[in-house]
Amino acid sequence: MNDVQVIEGGLTARAGRYAIVATRWNAQVVDRLRDGAIDTLRRHGIDPTQITVVMAPGSFELPLVAQRVAASEKFDAIICLGAVIRGATPHFDYVAGEAAKGIAGVATDFDMPVIFGVLTTDTVDQAMERAGSKAGNKGAEAAATAIEMVNLLDQIDQIA
Repeated sequence: MNDVQVIEGGLTARAGRYAIVATRWNAQVVDRLRDGAIDTLRRHGIDPTQITVVMAPGSFELPLVAQRVAASEKFDAIICLGAVIRGATPHFDYVAGEAAKGIAGVATDFDMPVIFGVLTTDTVDQAMERAGSKAGNKGAEAAATAIEMVNLLDQIDQIA
């Protein structure tokens, strides 16, 4: 690999605008994800005035809200945060699947980083573990991914 060009994003944020689209549903989990994302963005150099939080009712609504945010052309990346916790019905499968598919579609439709930070767990305890306890904070990880993707796409755009 000595002569091969390798392009990868870094975690040093440049000036840019980041939107966090978070759900009100399962707020006890999602609020912790949101706080972790904001903290990570700030720790990596994003000024708080460059962060906008948009609240959606639930995870099923995340793709439409992310689409509208992307269409505004005011942001460099969108971080979608939610928590879908399995219940006794197939509702979980529909919501989780459509949220994932919709969020991925927004990223490709708008050619920008739209990060999937939606927890899909079997229990509330598992969700809480991923929102800042035993398993780290997946909101913070989603924010780090957003920074890395913005940097990576910028580097790709600079290839001559």
